[in-house]
Amino acid sequence: MVEWRELFTLSLPLAEIVVRGSAIYWFLFAVFRFVIRRDVGALGIADVLVLVVIADASQNGMAGDYKSIADAFVLVSTLVFWNYALDSLSYHFPSVRNFTQAGVLCLVRDGRILERNLRRELISKDELMSQLRSSGIENLEEVKRAYMESDGAFTVIKREKRAEAGRSKPKRPVGQ
Repeated sequence: MVEWRELFTLSLPLAEIVVRGSAIYWFLFAVFRFVIRRDVGALGIADVLVLVVIADASQNGMAGDYKSIADAFVLVSTLVFWNYALDSLSYHFPSVRNFTQAGVLCLVRDGRILERNLRRELISKDELMSQLRSSGIENLEEVKRAYMESDGAFTVIKREKRAEAGRSKPKRPVGQ
């Protein structure tokens, strides 16, 4: 038999649920913002595994032993609130945006790999070259700039092709 009253009444104090949810939210935010920033524009199997393990491990920390749906509603509402609040503050205040979002990182400049930046993000040359190939780049000389964006995506700006010496396209008369 379903105990409807027990199902929809809080089994933990409201403040405790909000504090637990807030604490875990901020802890996970710090982990994802400062530790697990990238997998070069895609989620790898290790990243998916980390997400599943963190979700499982944090569940008891957030909820304790709640049994009612009301507890879950409060907890989910707390997490949604913090997510919305950070998005809103980031939109309105550049200083908050700088804290919540990692900056863009240049990995290749004028055909040269910036080794220090690769080490900083633990990106191998093989991973970099794979990303360049997926952007249609065959060799580094074609790259003006390659960046890792704040979300881990990879952006490539190609160099402009230089006109061959002594050859130029014939000019079309105006109107043709």
